[in-house]
This record gives sequence, structure tokens and C-alpha cells, in this order.
Amino acid sequence: MNDFQATADRVEIEALRGEFTDAAMMRDRPRLASLFTPDGVLRMPNVPVELVGREEIRTGGERLQSQWDFFVQTTHPGTILLDGDTATGRAYIQELARTLDGRQGLNYAVYHDRYRRTAQGWKFAERVYEVRYLDTSPLAGTAPDSATGPAHATAAPAPAASFADPAPAERLERAATALRAGGFAAEILDDAAAARTRVEDLIPEGAGVFTGASETLRLSGIDDDINGSGRYDAIRPRVLAIDRATGADEIRRLAACPDFVVNSVAAVTETGSLVLASGSGSQLPANAGGAARAVWIVGAQKVVPDLGTALRRVEEHALPLESARAQAVYGRPSAVNRLLILNAEPRPGRGTVLLLREAIGH
Repeated sequence: MNDFQATADRVEIEALRGEFTDAAMMRDRPRLASLFTPDGVLRMPNVPVELVGREEIRTGGERLQSQWDFFVQTTHPGTILLDGDTATGRAYIQELARTLDGRQGLNYAVYHDRYRRTAQGWKFAERVYEVRYLDTSPLAGTAPDSATGPAHATAAPAPAASFADPAPAERLERAATALRAGGFAAEILDDAAAARTRVEDLIPEGAGVFTGASETLRLSGIDDDINGSGRYDAIRPRVLAIDRATGADEIRRLAACPDFVVNSVAAVTETGSLVLASGSGSQLPANAGGAARAVWIVGAQKVVPDLGTALRRVEEHALPLESARAQAVYGRPSAVNRLLILNAEPRPGRGTVLLLREAIGH
């Protein structure tokens, strides 16, 4: 190999490493995955995570980044050893991160790399992440639009009114793609009428169906279709007929393990997470996994970029509207006493998300 070729290879590999950091910082997981060979591997033993192939690297990365409040990575050049069409190397990194559940810290780490020359240029054959130093002391700063941390009181979040606006088509597509990558079935439908027809297709006659307390279901007519048509073994009317003082155990069992649960959500993220909020928690077990099958109908205004924005939508938009409804119906306001976040579906196909192009519900 001549000196010019060696220099060109080193420059290209260094650019590859820089592209990796940029894709991670920009949360562009498809671009990050494309930097690997088709059989490339990303290993992070301390997480622990091992992702094999571009699709796993993309979807696994999306699941990880959906947990971030903020993440900053700085990469410093390391060694590159060329060997024809392959090479090895190391890159040194510093990271600051905080997750939505409050985990945070500073670390210094090393990427141990193997590279391979391809028709599309140099790619990662393997990246192995090794942490050399970790400090989990509370971080003093925060992201400017962070939902947590000391600067939250003075941050300038998006106006709550924006949470009522339908997401455009490209955001619906991103959410649907991420949901499918996480094991959910996801469909984009024009409106509530189309969802009403699709629910009838998805649920066989005679199935035991529990409906969540949802304005989306009420306004769409799906609640009446299930609980008033006689087509199904409707669980909610049975629950409402039981004395709550003497039949609490029976209510709990009926609501927790139906054949189907049909509900909406407070938010769905473009990274593929569903967020449900509840005052009592009674409808959450079926959604979490107690029901054999689940169908969620979601208006376009509920699609948000990430989990931090989803939690803001719950508190700033959905809760005030639900509190007003609960006050009128039950004589008391609602509260977010239980929160369910579904990041993936371990039983692929169990849950179907029907994303509507129109806004409906809270």
C-alpha cells in the first residue's frame, strides 16, 4: 500500500468515527446503523447490550435513546492500524448523560474497533464499548428543554396548545416505523371511522373485550360498538354492575386479563413508545400485558418526538382536560397516580396501534 492510499484510508476511517458521534448526537439511528457492515456488531458489555446487524443496531439504539433526558458524546482520535482491506483502531470518548428515570453521570470510555473496506467505503465491522471511568454524581446542568433537572422551572417548553395540533404525515410515519421495530403492529388510518371498521376486523365476535375509559373511544363510537352492540363479551358493563365494596376482587380479575383490551394512550413517541396515564391504575394491567391482545387508537395530536415531550403532554395537556371531565362526571378531579410506558412488545403482534391522521380525544 502506498503512502497516499494509507493516508486516504486513515482520513476516511477518522471521518467514519466522526460520523458515528454525529449520528448519535443527532439521534439519527438509521444513519448510525448504515455505518456498520451488514453483519456488523455493536457491543456495550456494561449496559449490557449486544446488537448484531444493521437492523438490531438501529432499533436497539432507538430504544436506548428513548430513555435519555439528554446525552452528549465527545470523541477524541485514537490509533488506526491498517492491514489491507481491514483495520483495527481505538477511539476515546467522554460522555454526559441523564435518563428520564433520573440516572445520570459522566464517563470516559474507549471504543475498540474493527473496520472493513466495502464498495461503499470503510465501515465498522465491530465496535466494543469499554468504560474506563464513571462518575454518577448529580450533574449540575440540564438540557435547555429538559423535562427534569434544576433548570426545569426556567426552561421554555413548547406551548401546551401545540399538543392539540395533529402531527404531519412524516411524523406519523416515523412513529409507525419505530413501533413496528419494537414489535408492535402499527397502521396509519385516515380517521376515526376507518378505525371503527378496523377494530371490528381485528376482534372476533364473542371475544371478551375490556375498553379503557377513553374520550377517543367515546367520540369515535368504538366504545358503543363494543359495549352496546352485543357482538362481544363486553367486560366494562359487567364491571360497572358489580358492587365495588363487595366485588373488588372480581372487578380486578375481569379487568386485568381479558381476551382483548381496547384503549387509547396519552402520547406515542416517534421513537416507538406508548404512554398511558391513570388515576386508579385499574385499566393498566390489561394494557401492560394481561390482555391476550391489545388495540390502541391514537389521534394524530398525540404523536410527539420523544419520551420527555410525552411526559410533558400528559401533565400539561391531557391531565387538565381529563380532570375537567372527571370533575363533571364524578365530582372530583383526576390525577396521574399511575403511569405506564410501553417501549417494546415482547410478544410481537400482540399489540396493534392504529394511528389516525386526524385529532381525536385528549
